[in-house]
Amino acid sequence: MNNYNEVKKSFGTQAEKFASYHMSKAEYTDYLIRSIQAKGNEHALEVAAGTCICGRAVAPYVKDITCLDLTEAMLEQGKKLAKQEGIQNISFVSGNAECLPFEDETFDLVITRLSLHHFVEPEKPFREMQRVLKKGGKLVIWDMVATTEELRETNDAIETMRDNSHTRILSREEFEALFEDAFELQFEETTLVPVNLQSWMDLTSTPEDIQKDIIDKMEYDLNGGDKTGFNPYIKEGQICFDHRWLLLIGKKEN
Repeated sequence: MNNYNEVKKSFGTQAEKFASYHMSKAEYTDYLIRSIQAKGNEHALEVAAGTCICGRAVAPYVKDITCLDLTEAMLEQGKKLAKQEGIQNISFVSGNAECLPFEDETFDLVITRLSLHHFVEPEKPFREMQRVLKKGGKLVIWDMVATTEELRETNDAIETMRDNSHTRILSREEFEALFEDAFELQFEETTLVPVNLQSWMDLTSTPEDIQKDIIDKMEYDLNGGDKTGFNPYIKEGQICFDHRWLLLIGKKEN
């Protein structure tokens, strides 16, 4: 079982809006760069790269970066932006994160951002990223993390209403377990990322009737009703919430 068609359909419609969405702002990519501490000689790979937001940001700090994604429209937008930004050490590959088209131990640095919650079996892309990473190399995963176990199903249900390619948000413990066998976990930190509800739904072109259902759930939560797991609040007259992003960096053991 896989989610490929839903992913390609969803991100095909997001391509042009994706890179300008506020979650791609420099404050987040700068945080990523500081955390990775690249040496400058790395052959790097971004998996499920989309428009290669991380790859384009990391490119000046590594020897070269390859961006892989399943959705051609995303890669085309990434190519266009990389050209505009004058990035020379970047390449783009169409491919499946569950079957990476690279030899074992090819890369010194492998990055994936906001991808694992789109996979039915996140262990599969994780094992592939582990396979293509050199011993002593760094694996960087930056993704949404579940708030509480009690509200995870509700949270996932709303995420899926908004975007059919969403499958399941992992818990911190589940992320840590992925690294457990073959990695030394060197960095782990959660960041709260503010999100405007309407902009979030506009990005995925969520149908108006579904948008209304989501807004109703958020408003009910705000007024003391059933909790959504999003902890919504009002800012400048609009509904907002904070996504919890977990950044993990592991060193592949010898």
